[in-house]
Amino acid sequence: MKMLKFALPLAMLAASSAAAFAGPIVLNMSGLQNEEAIENYFNGGLGGNGSGPGPADGIVFSSNSLAIISEAQGGTGNFDNNPSGGPIAFFLNGSADTMDVAGGFNTGFSFFYSATDAGSVTVWSGLDGTGTELADIALNPQTPGADCPAGDAFTYCEWTAVGVTFSGTAESVDFGGAANFIGFDDITIGSQNAGGGPVVPEPSSLLLLGTGLVGFAGTLRSKFARKA
Repeated sequence: MKMLKFALPLAMLAASSAAAFAGPIVLNMSGLQNEEAIENYFNGGLGGNGSGPGPADGIVFSSNSLAIISEAQGGTGNFDNNPSGGPIAFFLNGSADTMDVAGGFNTGFSFFYSATDAGSVTVWSGLDGTGTELADIALNPQTPGADCPAGDAFTYCEWTAVGVTFSGTAESVDFGGAANFIGFDDITIGSQNAGGGPVVPEPSSLLLLGTGLVGFAGTLRSKFARKA
């Protein structure tokens, strides 16, 4: 089984003169089509299949960043039980996809994830994963697990909230791991509380500053996108 088929292009910078976000912004993939590249959707533009225009948040995703809809809702995604209840973000190609926030953001960053392989999320001071590393979050495989509904037919059914605070202003985030083995939901900019929920204690796997990317786990039984 696969979670989804994705093709992630590198992030294209969209010019923005906005100051760092004053309050949290929660990104979910509602409004995007199944297996559609996110691209400029959150920059007041269009997704790769022409969906939009989306919210003008000054945020651009690399071309290998995709939205996917659950099979339970007519898409091809091997997931359910996600917090937003709609499409999620994932990547099909490469070792990471990138989110650029040209206006910058501070205070914190958080999200929900579901994974059968190890991954990592790194917050950077510059665009396109450059500059100073402000935070590095190691993600452990955690699904299927105890929080999956009884008898759930989907591999990616457990979702974990992860959040971090950092000093300085961030302009990009790299979402890394084994392509097609990890998905993200309710990506929250400017807060350590994923989706605006309660404070999430930092897990023992969360490392700040000066850490490298996490090594990948071995071959896994399932992937995020099922083959058609």
